[in-house]
Amino acid sequence: MNVRYVATINGTDYLIEIVDDRRVLLNGQICEVDFAAVGDQPIYSLLLDGKSYEAYVYSQEDEWQVLLLGNLYSVRVEDEREKRLRAAAGGRVMLRSEFHLKAPMPGLVIAVPVIEGQRVQKGDVLVILESMKMQNELKSPREGVVTRIRVAAGDSVEQSQTMLSIV
Repeated sequence: MNVRYVATINGTDYLIEIVDDRRVLLNGQICEVDFAAVGDQPIYSLLLDGKSYEAYVYSQEDEWQVLLLGNLYSVRVEDEREKRLRAAAGGRVMLRSEFHLKAPMPGLVIAVPVIEGQRVQKGDVLVILESMKMQNELKSPREGVVTRIRVAAGDSVEQSQTMLSIV
């Protein structure tokens, strides 16, 4: 019997079934996958159906933060059976009232193109962070209002350091 998981990515559920060490079913569609750590940093190489991607992945409380192609994703992975049992018991996940953008890796803040009090939409660039000679646009995973900015252009940040908050 194959192992089945539910990955909730920014509020959307995806059914993932592990077929073998190179193939998964993603919502019923077969995908060729290779995912490996690169060195001792939170950087991973992802080969998906022959296309190569670089992802920054780090654990945060009960979920994972994944920076892929300039987009920051909040990912929660649960065993399918566990998720059904939790839902049946009424333990549904509630959206947090405040989102904290945390640095996915150590780096240098190049720009913060938003200001406190500004309304942002899902996908808007919040911070441009340079790390390992690459600039990464960290985008908002949801709409809201920027309530507090804790960094400025030129600041060095550590991994998991909170840079700004959105309500």
